[in-house]
Amino acid sequence: MSVRRTLAWAGIAAAALAAAGASSAEDLAAAKEKARACFACHGEGGISRAPETPSLAGQPDNFIQWQLVYFRSQTRKVEVMNAIASALSDADIRGLGAYLSSLPPPQPPGEPDDRPELTRAGAELARRNHCASCHTERFVGQGAIARLANQQERYLLKALRDFKSGVRRGGGVAAMPDAVYPLGDDDLRALAHYLARFR
Repeated sequence: MSVRRTLAWAGIAAAALAAAGASSAEDLAAAKEKARACFACHGEGGISRAPETPSLAGQPDNFIQWQLVYFRSQTRKVEVMNAIASALSDADIRGLGAYLSSLPPPQPPGEPDDRPELTRAGAELARRNHCASCHTERFVGQGAIARLANQQERYLLKALRDFKSGVRRGGGVAAMPDAVYPLGDDDLRALAHYLARFR
């Protein structure tokens, strides 16, 4: 199956999940139990302590659902996540999206900024490239668009590099590959540094 066709089917599946509405109390209870397995890698309460593993807490509900659908269909390839998502039902995905999005998000780091010049460069790049037009002014994400604020810096850098190289394509009309293609690696480092420390 072509990538375009796979993306189309994944998009249809994700739209159907979103249209199914809010999860029941039983679904949320089941999702809370299932999420305990997620926390083994993604950190207690969905706050990651591993540099290249994203925090899930506070991500938008629909973003979580889309990513799980992409992993389940193998449109997005990360071996461990493909295996985990293959066992998830639509109800599981709805429940995980609702539960994880309800958790308190990661906070800015407590220690002083060790590279303030990089933070300033990242802020200017985010402004010039209109990152807030999709990810919101506070970079908390919306709908199927990811929360970036206070995410793990190395994870953000890896994601930006993956979009630029084409390893990660996004879905639907996602603009990330086009947005990062003109940027150099120093730009990507500055953006990741700024977003990870966003206040």
